Amino acid sequence: MSNQANKAIVQEMWRALSDMDWDTMKRCMHPQIHYRDVPSDDPGAFGPENCVKRLQIAFKHLKKQEQVTHHIAADGDTVFLDHTETWTFGSGETASHTFASMHEVRDGLVYRWSDYW
Repeated sequence: MSNQANKAIVQEMWRALSDMDWDTMKRCMHPQIHYRDVPSDDPGAFGPENCVKRLQIAFKHLKKQEQVTHHIAADGDTVFLDHTETWTFGSGETASHTFASMHEVRDGLVYRWSDYW
């Protein structure tokens, strides 16, 4: 896949996350995806269903989630995303968090997703 195509699938997955469009998210994920928060001791989630279940634990408390992309770069099958997420909770409180995400694309889908915060 081209750098542009690899960036496009990553951007589509993140748009779906912001929209909490779980079906589209799963369609962007390779069947053998591994998603993890690198700084934590948690081993992460494997497979689209488990990745979405993991995300829904936090997102069920949100009214909305907005993203600002600062940088996106692709080098072959690796896509780097520097971005800020703003979470708006049901209570109206907000929290913003800037972090980096690395993605590996395989067969046109996100195969590995590692968040660094």
